[in-house]
Amino acid sequence: MKKTVITIARSYGSGGRTLGKLLAEQLGINCYDREILRMASDASGINEALFGQADERLKRSPLFGILKKNPYKGGVIPPENSDFVSDDNLFNYQAKVIKELAAQESCVIIGRCADYLLRDDPDVIKLYFCAPKKDCVARVMNQNGLSEKEAERRIEKIDKYRAEYYRYYTGRDWNDARNYNFCLDTTSMSYEKLVEVVTNFIQIYQK
Repeated sequence: MKKTVITIARSYGSGGRTLGKLLAEQLGINCYDREILRMASDASGINEALFGQADERLKRSPLFGILKKNPYKGGVIPPENSDFVSDDNLFNYQAKVIKELAAQESCVIIGRCADYLLRDDPDVIKLYFCAPKKDCVARVMNQNGLSEKEAERRIEKIDKYRAEYYRYYTGRDWNDARNYNFCLDTTSMSYEKLVEVVTNFIQIYQK
C-alpha cells in the first residue's frame, strides 16, 4: 500500500473514533487522537495539561461561537513571544505535529482539523462520518449510561463545539461535504462492515 494518511471528522455518537481505530488496525498503521496533545507538548516544551485546558476553555466560553475567525496560516510562535502559550499557538503546535506525522508515515488522524491542515497533501484521504440523531443518541446512551435527554444534550453540546472550533481555525463549515473525499452514514452497519466499506473506498481512490 502506498503511503496513506487518513483524516477523520465525525459527529458525536456516529462511532467515528472507534471506526478510525479499527480502520488503522485493519491497515496496519498508527492511529493518532489525543496522543497529538502529548506530542505537541514534547515538541513545544509546554505542559501537556495546558493543551487540554485550552480545549476546555474554548468549550466553556460563551463567546467562542461568535469569535472572529482565525484560520491557521502555518508556523508557531517562538518562546520569547508573550503569546507563546496562547490557545492559538497551542493549536499551531498540534498542527505542526499533524503535518510531521503526515510527512513521515501512513496513519489515521482523528479530529483536530487535520483535513484542513493537510488539504494540499496528495497522500491524504479526508473522511467524514455521521449518523441520524436517533442513532447517535442510542449509541451515546449505551456507551455512557445516560438517559435519552442527557445523551441529546451531550451530542448537541459537543457537535456545536466541534463546528465552532473548526470554523474558528479553518474558516469553513465542519459538516460541509466539500471538505472531504468521502462522507459515510454509519447507521445500520456493523463496525466490521463499515471498515470494509471504507477500505474498499481507499483502494478505489488510490488507483
